[in-house]
Amino acid sequence: MLEKINSPEDVKRLNTKEKKQLAEEIRKYILEIVSENGGHLASNLGVVELTIALHSVFNMPKDKIVWDVGHQTYVHKIITGRREALKTLRKLDGIAGFPKTKESETDSFNTGHSSTSISAALGMARARDMKGEDNSVLAVIGDGALTGGMALEALNDAGWSQTRMTVILNDNEMSISKNIGGMNMLLSKLRTKKSYSKSSDVVKKTVLKIPGVGEKIVKIVRTMKRSIKQLFIPKMFFEDIGFRYLGPVSGHDIEELERMLKISKQLEGPVLIHVLTKKGKGYSIAEQNPDKFHATGPFNLDTGKGKKEKKKDYSKVLGDKLIELAKKNDKIVAITASMKDGTGLTQFAKEFPERFFDIGIAEQHAIGVAAGMAKEGIIPVVPIYSSFYQRAYDQVIHDVAMQELPVIMCVDRAGVVGADGETHQGTLDMSFFRLIPNLTIMAPKNFKELEEMLEFAVNLNKPVVIRYPRGGEDEYKIEKQEKLELGKAEIVKEGKDLSIIAIGKTVARAMKIAEKIETEDAEKSVEVINTRFLKPIDKDTIKKTIEKTKQVITIEDGTIINGLATAVQEIIQKENLQGIEVKNYAYPDKYIQHGSVEELEKIYGLDEESIQKDIEIEESNLNKIS
Repeated sequence: MLEKINSPEDVKRLNTKEKKQLAEEIRKYILEIVSENGGHLASNLGVVELTIALHSVFNMPKDKIVWDVGHQTYVHKIITGRREALKTLRKLDGIAGFPKTKESETDSFNTGHSSTSISAALGMARARDMKGEDNSVLAVIGDGALTGGMALEALNDAGWSQTRMTVILNDNEMSISKNIGGMNMLLSKLRTKKSYSKSSDVVKKTVLKIPGVGEKIVKIVRTMKRSIKQLFIPKMFFEDIGFRYLGPVSGHDIEELERMLKISKQLEGPVLIHVLTKKGKGYSIAEQNPDKFHATGPFNLDTGKGKKEKKKDYSKVLGDKLIELAKKNDKIVAITASMKDGTGLTQFAKEFPERFFDIGIAEQHAIGVAAGMAKEGIIPVVPIYSSFYQRAYDQVIHDVAMQELPVIMCVDRAGVVGADGETHQGTLDMSFFRLIPNLTIMAPKNFKELEEMLEFAVNLNKPVVIRYPRGGEDEYKIEKQEKLELGKAEIVKEGKDLSIIAIGKTVARAMKIAEKIETEDAEKSVEVINTRFLKPIDKDTIKKTIEKTKQVITIEDGTIINGLATAVQEIIQKENLQGIEVKNYAYPDKYIQHGSVEELEKIYGLDEESIQKDIEIEESNLNKIS
């Protein structure tokens, strides 16, 4: 059946029995690909029937679907002509794991972060009305994403505006981790009720035609219906803010899903269809461990175990050190935005449940609540992925830095993260954090330095950012480990001919490059500076090494703009240093595509071999000139 599907039109021609068969074949196909390539598994297995129903009822690309987060679009990609391309999922130059408008016109909007779909869909619906068009616009959003402030803001606007659009609430009781909070409690109440909203505009219009009493009957029925709803489902949130609520409906019943979707097309104003799905559906190992299989590397289909041995990583090191510090200091708390496992806080949550706060997918709130706790003498540690810290930028400025509150902001997944692509690469954090007054910004060269930086931050009593990459430390071991001092760089290796100034994970790379240069030319010596602090930067140490060698290289795993390269250039300019040759190695001013970290570093000339070759070419050109 799957081989016959090359477009949504092929799906529309199938009967219900054939669609059920297609659903099973799609699940098997996704399992085969993700077990080889890695990717987001559980969420895609959960939306197979829903996606088939959507393409059966609606007509893409005329009709628009905005997928919240977008990691659950593998089924959509298969149906819209990208079945074979899915074999290249998340690989360099292959198909993306998220919607990409450049890939297909059926991908109506690029997404990668949560809680954005309703806003975008409402904008599209308003644009449609302005242009006098009649297509349908839908947002598919998970119950976890509904905790995000942007989603609630959009619901508020859409309900009030009465714009014709449909929100599909994909309720699997999970985000990445188990859902929490008041919205989850509301949805729990709704889940327990049978479908009650089978409204029919045809019936209403018929009754209205009854002379004299039609309108009165409709009003009485509407009042009675609402009273019954309020009796069985207290505080009908969605209808109270202006949505027509349909559901709950099984997300794995294609016939019922199609029926509900067809009803939604006939209704005026905003509609919300509450769909109940099971994350990991059809693969028992993922059903039992939906958080583990939210995003996974390659794994064995029979056992569910990863094909690559999981090694110690920066997130785990941070979590373990935080437990050690929390045992000594009862003011330390940890806050996560639904990323307990990914940020290394699982064990902390078990050991200190009363000092662990999972606030759901709500990064702005995470920083706001951390600021409130810090104001009252608590020491909040908030690990959030680099690309998600973008969402809390104003809170970092307004709530934390402006008041100089001692919130410790741990920026996980800094630098490129690889296969998730543009929306998840963490190349911008040094640039945007460096603009904020009162922040101390650090990056460790290895695990040991991360532990020291966390302890240093706990005792500093200032707002701190600690950024660190995904995965493990470099295999190259740097023995030197000077004591941390605020704003003080570390001279890892002394030299007289060339200065390499690096930060974070690139320090080990700088050391390897320095050693290779010296091996190839015994007369040369290279100085390596571990900046440690991007802000405040150690102007004196950097100035001395620049004046000594006159040749400077900077290496960083962030964007070229306003990071380490800019900071060093500013020192050269402000100190009026003359005759200095500078070469900067960083990611360009662009969004970085998906691919493995190693492939991306090679493409942008940031791997050890590329940097060394570039240095040799520069020296050769200088010799020719001289």
